[in-house]
Amino acid sequence: MADTDTTAQPVLDLDALLASRTLLMVGGKGGVGKTTTASALAIRAADQGRKVLLVSTDPAHSLADAFNRPIGNSPTCLAPGLTALELDPDDEVEAYLDRVSAQMRRFATPDQFRELDKQLRLSRQSPGAQEAALLERISRLIDVDSRDYDLLIFDTAPTGHTLRLLSLPEVMAAWTQGLLRHSDKARKLGQVLGHLTPDKSVDSPLQDPTDHATAGLDSRSQEVADTLIARQRLFHRARRQLSDPVQTAFVFVLTPERLPILETQRAVASLTENGIPVAGAVVNRVLPDAADSAFFAARHARQQRHMEELAHALGALPRKDLPLQEDDIQGLEAIRAFAGLLGRSEERRVGKECRSRWS
Repeated sequence: MADTDTTAQPVLDLDALLASRTLLMVGGKGGVGKTTTASALAIRAADQGRKVLLVSTDPAHSLADAFNRPIGNSPTCLAPGLTALELDPDDEVEAYLDRVSAQMRRFATPDQFRELDKQLRLSRQSPGAQEAALLERISRLIDVDSRDYDLLIFDTAPTGHTLRLLSLPEVMAAWTQGLLRHSDKARKLGQVLGHLTPDKSVDSPLQDPTDHATAGLDSRSQEVADTLIARQRLFHRARRQLSDPVQTAFVFVLTPERLPILETQRAVASLTENGIPVAGAVVNRVLPDAADSAFFAARHARQQRHMEELAHALGALPRKDLPLQEDDIQGLEAIRAFAGLLGRSEERRVGKECRSRWS
């Protein structure tokens, strides 16, 4: 006789998240339907009367592909109440370095500036440059642009990139420290940077920058210090909101396959450790129970085993299962139809009784 023990599996209430949060991060492994899900959530929230900004941080520009229209690096209205924006990492790096260059020109001699400008040009392709630029833009979107919207939804880059972005905000100060190292006069500012990043730990952005002393600096050093402190305050406010479960939720999208399950399990643990509230997971492309061939039956049986593995890996994390669709989802109306699947449903029970009759 088959074991029929069951385990209660809480259902992720996406409508409640859309109604109650001001910031929603949607992440997951590439190719699992993350952009489609983020787009559907944005449309659903807009159709329910919220003013939504949908932001893509994915360099692949999948958002424009999903809506089948150009979007780009400036706000684009897609539907009543829904505006979208695609952040281009290369554009963000250029804009960020231009701001740094303009600031450094004020504090350096011509010879010093030529060396700094050379280092800036080299930094365009350096490790961490894109993360630093994107971090500042995302922080400003959360801190400033969010005032014009009821809800910000971020369609994030694939999981590994997103985790680096959310857990290493001190890269900005470390990168600036490398630039300032080329001037004797700038060496004095190393003390300022030391105040700003006392241990260069992941936790340092959560400390209040007003706790760092700048007493005893001359007026020029004080001006640079004030600029750096202002940036750190920006990160502090953004991280504080990201860590607030009342305002923020992170939703993972995955498919019932082994690699996405393992990656999601690790990512949930990492975000939880770093104080980012994870609300639940959307399991996409779940096969229907009906089968009309031995091949389909085998695929279904294997997926059911993965669904049980997934339930074990995610534990009590709320979950929403979405069925495999017959066709690609592209364009506003197709995404809106897909959004209809995101509504409330009854709590399911998962366990060995959920196995297919073919397993």
